[in-house]
Amino acid sequence: MTDIAIGIDIGGTNTFFSCIDASGKSWGNASIPTQEQERFEDFLNDLCNLIEKTINDSSEDLKLIGVGIGAPNGNYRTGTIENAANLRWKGELELVKMVEEQLQVPVKLTNDANAAALGERMFGGAKGMNDFMVITLGTGLGSGIVVNGDLLYGHDGFAGEVGHIIMRPEGRECGCGRRGCLETYVSATGVKRTAYKMLAKHLGDSSLRAIPFDELTAKMVADAANKGDLLAMEVFAYTGKMLGEALANVASVTSPEAIFFFGGLAKAGELLFEPVREAMEKNLLFLYKNKISLLPSELGDDAAVLGAAALIWNDLN
Repeated sequence: MTDIAIGIDIGGTNTFFSCIDASGKSWGNASIPTQEQERFEDFLNDLCNLIEKTINDSSEDLKLIGVGIGAPNGNYRTGTIENAANLRWKGELELVKMVEEQLQVPVKLTNDANAAALGERMFGGAKGMNDFMVITLGTGLGSGIVVNGDLLYGHDGFAGEVGHIIMRPEGRECGCGRRGCLETYVSATGVKRTAYKMLAKHLGDSSLRAIPFDELTAKMVADAANKGDLLAMEVFAYTGKMLGEALANVASVTSPEAIFFFGGLAKAGELLFEPVREAMEKNLLFLYKNKISLLPSELGDDAAVLGAAALIWNDLN
């Protein structure tokens, strides 16, 4: 019999889960649309039924020992999702309590970036590290911070929001309701906004000028930069500088051994890493200079479900 933890990643469009053993191997996975059901209870019922079916249909004899969930605005302390902007169900959703009632195993919840940090420590490049950070670079900017071997949650469960450090007072509008947050500059959405600002500011040739705003993606900007498009290169230089300055500030508080980058924007590689590294080292307090590694995540495309399952395996190790 193989003990497995279910790792669940609740996204705005789809919800994925995988049966993960203690080594990080998957013994089965599936997904359902997140937003089809009007009632949250019906969504969870469909999800739990599919989990049970996946376990029962497996050729391996699987024993479910717990469920870990990564979700937007997932609160580790309360077990609830609290007013997630990209979910149709509002208010406080008692996710942990409801899943425990249906599956009769321990259930733990956190946000997706915290889950990614746990996954990196158990199954990725942060094995053996007690102080590190994971920055998720997607539509927004998430962060999971591990200090002395434990995730940083704060008294209310929502600590570690690096993406909402204000970098430019009265700057760009952010979905959180404030202005100038790091996320509005350093994210796939931020890269797109920066590209159009620079296109308006400069008259030089750029392949990006022919792309309508609604169709432009951060990957297009990265591809253009890798082909030598000067404006696209300037976009990434600006984005990397902003992130490097922010990380230099965060390092003064947490002193991480390494910072791991995960997500679509991180796939730009040295196009992003180089300006981040340069700006961070330039702005670091002398005590921390040349001590912090900037590394790509080693978790790959399964990062979200591996991280969620690590919520369970972490408590057993």
